[in-house]
This record gives sequence, structure tokens and C-alpha cells, in this order.
Amino acid sequence: MEAAAADEERAPLLHPHPQEDADSEYTGDGSVDINNQPALKRSTGNWKACFMILGVEFSENLAFYGISKNLVTYLTKVLHESKVNAARNSSAWSGACYLTPLFGAFLADTYWGKYRTVLTFLPLYILGLVTLMVSTSLPTSMTSSDAGHQLHSVAVYLGLYLVALGNGGVKPCTSAFGADQFDGGDPAELRRKGSFFNWYTFMINSGSLLASTVLVWLQDNVGWGISFAIVVVVMAFFLAVFFAGSRVYRYRPVVGVSPLTSLCHVVVDAVRKWHLQLPDDSSLLNEEAQGRADHRIKHTDQFRFFDKAAIVVAPSNGEKGTMAAAPVSPWRQCTVTQVEELKMLLRMCPVWASMAIFFAVSSQMSSTLVEQGMAMDNRVGPFAVPPASLSTFHSVGVLILIPVYDAAVVPLARSVTGKPEGITLFQRIGIGLALAVLVMAYSALVEERRLAAAHAGAAPTSILWQVPAQFVHGVATVFAGIGMTEFFYDQAPWGMRSMCTALGKLSIAAGNYLSAFVLAVVASTTARGGEPGWMPDDLNEGHLDYLFWLMAALCVLNLAHFVYCAMRYNTTGNTPTF
Repeated sequence: MEAAAADEERAPLLHPHPQEDADSEYTGDGSVDINNQPALKRSTGNWKACFMILGVEFSENLAFYGISKNLVTYLTKVLHESKVNAARNSSAWSGACYLTPLFGAFLADTYWGKYRTVLTFLPLYILGLVTLMVSTSLPTSMTSSDAGHQLHSVAVYLGLYLVALGNGGVKPCTSAFGADQFDGGDPAELRRKGSFFNWYTFMINSGSLLASTVLVWLQDNVGWGISFAIVVVVMAFFLAVFFAGSRVYRYRPVVGVSPLTSLCHVVVDAVRKWHLQLPDDSSLLNEEAQGRADHRIKHTDQFRFFDKAAIVVAPSNGEKGTMAAAPVSPWRQCTVTQVEELKMLLRMCPVWASMAIFFAVSSQMSSTLVEQGMAMDNRVGPFAVPPASLSTFHSVGVLILIPVYDAAVVPLARSVTGKPEGITLFQRIGIGLALAVLVMAYSALVEERRLAAAHAGAAPTSILWQVPAQFVHGVATVFAGIGMTEFFYDQAPWGMRSMCTALGKLSIAAGNYLSAFVLAVVASTTARGGEPGWMPDDLNEGHLDYLFWLMAALCVLNLAHFVYCAMRYNTTGNTPTF
């Protein structure tokens, strides 16, 4: 809903006649069909196209979470890694899965487009899954020796990082490609796009739910090979479905120039002209006469240093700042739109940093909380619940709240605030960040309770004490995670939406690497002089609760930083307000 409202507010800039676009037979945002002709509204895009795109996202998350939810268990029990190394390697791999999307987004925005990028990287993803499936089928006689164990480890990590590479072309493109199916010039379709982001996250967590229940159970009770075989079949099926929808999709023309190169032009040009005086009238700055006027961005006063890149200079004596209309090298002359694109990215940076801390908490849910669960009583009646399956309640929290949020929370908030979107993007993200504080504080209290029972020789603490943390973290994801996805898509320059979506995913990578860094620092600083440290292999001898309190403190500082930045972001004149 927020993204829809944001695009409606931008409509006067991007679509001078939105009502005409809404009544037109063709889309009004420049999208084309597979034959590179203007896209017909009645036969392309909308939900009929999104269903096939969401199928790819479902299969990708079924595969990703089928690995990540129980990876720390596999590394400790099968590859016999220590708890610290397993948690660190699990976080590092998850980080890689959110780092590679930068490469995929670069290809999508510069050369291939989103559709072709997904179609190229999905088979690579499947190859990684097949490699993992084969690695789990190695005979015990081959893996029992040191050389065999090394071969097994190499095969596992080869499969894992092939998956991470294949994932890089899927994650940044599916959400942006799905959002592209709604006409930016049609207010009715814009409202549907707001719901798309919610249902996109719904599909992510549907895959996560099946992974943390069915696949985790199969891994613990039948074997890892069968779980990988299932996800290979599911992903191959949705790859075929995605390809079959080629004539239904709407495509955005590829810019053909690397967004990163354009940003470098601005930085280099501004530095070259650092000594020049900016004109008092911003209309004197350079803007290209040709090209789509509806994709130009109006000048803003923030980060004025970079405006120097758009000062008009003569090719012959550009260093003196002489005004001229003749075209010059892009490394010496930029447009206002190029400068404003860089400014838009700079404004996103504080939000990006805040989300990195949030996803460091998310990393704990599939690493240290799983290890905590291994030290708890996992019996629930006659059943033994795998610790990784507790993340089911995270998915349940998401799956319950998304329909409730769309059907009840937004209308109620709209009646209170009078805003079409109910609450703003920044308010939505802020709620999620606040809930992350509660998740870590609660987890610390549960660990204190577990340690007290273990030291007193009492019955082990039930693993069900982890349920509230997982559920609340799912609710936090609905607010912060979806809000972040909408924010990075909505605030992105027109030709950089895949790249900015990847930038959002990069905050997940940063969160995972931050988690790995914190674990490494904790292990090295607390386990000196023969001390067990906070995270020994026997958690009863350590203080995992201290780690959770440390994460809670980081989350409090992060929330304060986010509120400060959100209030300042409002002064730039952009769509989100706090």
C-alpha cells in the first residue's frame, strides 16, 4: 500500500497525464511486451503474470530455507564442525546469498533485463542443489577417512556456493519484475502493486514454512538427499512455468548503460569541478534535451557538492567553467537527473545501515537459537521436534499477519491517520526494528532460565519457550522486511530498480556478515586463558545469554539511529515521512 501511495504522489512527475494512461489501451509507464511493442493492458501484466513470478520466488525460498534452516545442524553433526565455526560458516554462506544479487542486478539493469537474468540463473541454482544432493549420497566408507572427509566438505561447500551464485540472479529480479507488471500510470494498478509486496513476502514465508517443517523433518529422519531431490523437482517445475509465461509479462527496456558507471561519472565530474561556483539558478545546470522527459528527476538542494557535476562547461576549456552547449565526455559532463540518482542512493544509506542490524538478529534465529534449541528439551508430547523446525512459528507469524495487515491494519490506520497507506514506510520499518529489540531481550531471558535449570540439576527447559521469539520475529519481518523491500523499490531511480532491490538484499548480507563478525569477536575475546567463553560446545558452561543481551543493546542503538535518520529524511522532500 505504501508503494502505491508513493507512486501516486510521484505521478505528476513521472506520468503527466495519469488518467489518460489509466484509460489507454496500452500501459503508460513505457513497458513493452515480448515483441518489444507497447504492452497491452488487457493481455499482459497484472496478477496473471505475477502468479508465475511468485511461483519462482516460492521455489527459490523453499530451496534456500531448506538449506539455511538446518545448515548449522548439518555442519555440526555431519561435518563435525564446532558450534562457533558452524554458526559463523552458516552466517557467512547466508551473507553470500545476499551479496551475489549485486552481480545479478548489474546484469539485469545493464544488459539482460530481469526476465532473462532469472531465466539464466535458475538453472545454475538447480545445479548447486544437484551438487548438494550428490554430496549427501557419498558412501560412508568414502567420508570416514580424513581425505574422504575433506572431499565431502569440498563437495558440500561447492554446492552451497553454487546455490549462492544462482540465487544472485533470482533474488534481486523477482520482486522488481513482479512490481513491473503493474502500470505506473494507472492508479488502480498502483494500488495492486502495494499488495504485491505483501503477497511476495507471503510466498517467501510459505516456502520457509514448508522448509522448516517438511524438509527439516525429512533431513533429520530420512536423509538430506531426499530433501534436495524434492526442491530440485519443485524448482525445475516453476522454471518451466516461468518460461511459459513469456508472452504475458510486461518488460521494462534495459537502459544499456551500467547504473554504477553513471554514478561514477557524477563523482568524478564533481571532483573535477570542485573549484567551480554553482549557479544560483539551478535551471542553468545541464539536463539532456533528448530522452524521456517523464524519467527526469527534479533538482533538490541536498548534497549540493555533487551538483557541480552538472555545471555546463565548454569542451575546450572545461576546467575554467565556461558555459557551452556542445556535448562533452560523460566523465566531464553529467545531467541533473544523473546527479539526483546519486543523491537518492545516498539518502537510502542510513536506512540500509539500520536494516543490516535487523538482519543480524535474523541471522541468530537460524544459528544461535538453533544451537540453544539443541540444549533444550525438544519433546512435545510423543514427538521430538527438530530445533530448526521452531522457525515454523516465524513463518506462521508472517502468514497470519500479512492478510490481517492488508485487510484490517491498513484500513484501521487509514481511518486514524487519514493517509491512503495507513502508516508510512518509515513507521512500518520502525515498528519492526523495535520488535527486534524484544526478540533478543526475550531470548536472553530464556537462556538465563535454561542455564539456571541446568546448573540446578532441574529438568531441561522446554524448547517451546523459543516459540514467542520466533513468532514475534515473524511479525517484525512483516513490518521491517516488507517495508524495506517497498522502500528500496519505490525510492529507486527508474533505471536502477533491480540494483536498488539488490542494495536492499545487500543489507541482509551485511547483517549475516555482521553476525559472523560478532561471533568471531565474542569467541576470541571471551575464551582466553582456558575460559570456556560465551559459546563453548557445551552451552551449559557458557553464557549465550550475554550474546543475546549484546545484540539487544545493538538493536536499541540501531532503533535510535533509525528514528533520527528518518526524521531527517523527511526534510529532503521525498515521499516517506516518519
